[in-house]
Amino acid sequence: MGKDAPATRQRSDAKDNDARPAAPGPGAPEHIECGSGSIPNGDGRSAAATRLYKKRWVIVCLFSAYSLSNAYQWIQYGIISNILMRFYDVDGFAIDWLSMIFMLTYIPFIFPVTWLLDKKGLRVTALLANALNFSGTWIKVASAKSNLFWLTMLGQFVSSLAQVFILGMPSSLASVWFGADEVSTACSIGVFGNQAS
Repeated sequence: MGKDAPATRQRSDAKDNDARPAAPGPGAPEHIECGSGSIPNGDGRSAAATRLYKKRWVIVCLFSAYSLSNAYQWIQYGIISNILMRFYDVDGFAIDWLSMIFMLTYIPFIFPVTWLLDKKGLRVTALLANALNFSGTWIKVASAKSNLFWLTMLGQFVSSLAQVFILGMPSSLASVWFGADEVSTACSIGVFGNQAS
């Protein structure tokens, strides 16, 4: 039998006598009751109920809208690549990089952005995402001269950085603002804005 046999016997005896099991030893997981239908917290207490506001649907629709405004910037230059090649006097590969920068930016920046979302929360992350999206758009507007392709690329980079913030937010937004039975709907609405472009 080994060291674990007495603890197992105590727990089975406790179940038979309808008593609480013996206190776990050092290093053993804490016993958590989940019979009340609430989700347990890590410290054994039930998690606080999410307070639901009527404006939560407006919030998720606003998020979806600015996700859409970022996503259409991803491939906006791809549909007019022949025009841009003549205007900026660059080859097709350079134009392709205007969309590929979004995928390349995601790889190194997803970890710091996720950390920021965990430490600073949704408000700071959403404001930074919108500020970056806004800035990237206006940088690209300023690059409407034939010798400013580098500025177009800079604007695309700033917009791609905003996308890293935006793509990580739907699940957090849904879990903070919505109840357990609405999380998947809210998350799908948040993702829909990015996919609708």
